[in-house]
Amino acid sequence: MELSSVIHWGRSLSEYKAMFSLSNHDLGKKILGCGDGPASFNAELTEQNGHVISVDPIYRFNANQIRARIDEVYSQVVEQVSKNKDDYVWKHIPHVEALGKVRMQAMRLFLADYGVAKESGRYLNASLPTLPFDDGEFEIALCSHYLFLYSEHVNQSQHILSMKELCRIAKEVRVYPLLSLSDNQTSPHLKPVIAELEADGISVDLVEVGYEFQKGATKMLVAKSV
Repeated sequence: MELSSVIHWGRSLSEYKAMFSLSNHDLGKKILGCGDGPASFNAELTEQNGHVISVDPIYRFNANQIRARIDEVYSQVVEQVSKNKDDYVWKHIPHVEALGKVRMQAMRLFLADYGVAKESGRYLNASLPTLPFDDGEFEIALCSHYLFLYSEHVNQSQHILSMKELCRIAKEVRVYPLLSLSDNQTSPHLKPVIAELEADGISVDLVEVGYEFQKGATKMLVAKSV
């Protein structure tokens, strides 16, 4: 799949639960969603009395500007997925048209929430590898569809710095997926990142998850401070 830049593409709470194997106990913790973009994860979890903060550089824009950006990239993403249908598992989402509807539903939920909640501090304009939080401020940090996926856009050094930053601010970090978008292969940055984290005394595991849309993306990285 070929994209010219990082694409803002929303996913739902149910997808986050599956991608990151989030239990009800996990969802009761203080959570950071890093690179959430127009996902409805924050909106839905907040509605269920969860405690979550989302960070993304896209949050420097207002709801109307983000809506315009979604409209710009929607056809590009659908076209690319259509051209590369064999790179995906059409099980829970049966076809490309259904994918578009699922993603737009999540993004509409996000936009409705974002328009009224931005001043609450739940959506912060910030980006890796430097985040405006104290050491250990979160119990869990989640990074969905940014690190490792965009291996051609984000270099190895940035991956290492970003992972160390996430491990600084959260007791546990979960990252999904671990495959590069360009070739559906394990990111070349994965092993160097693991080596750097383990050298810092951080425990790292690759854990199977009950979710697969990008073919072969069946594991998440879990990093914990020892």
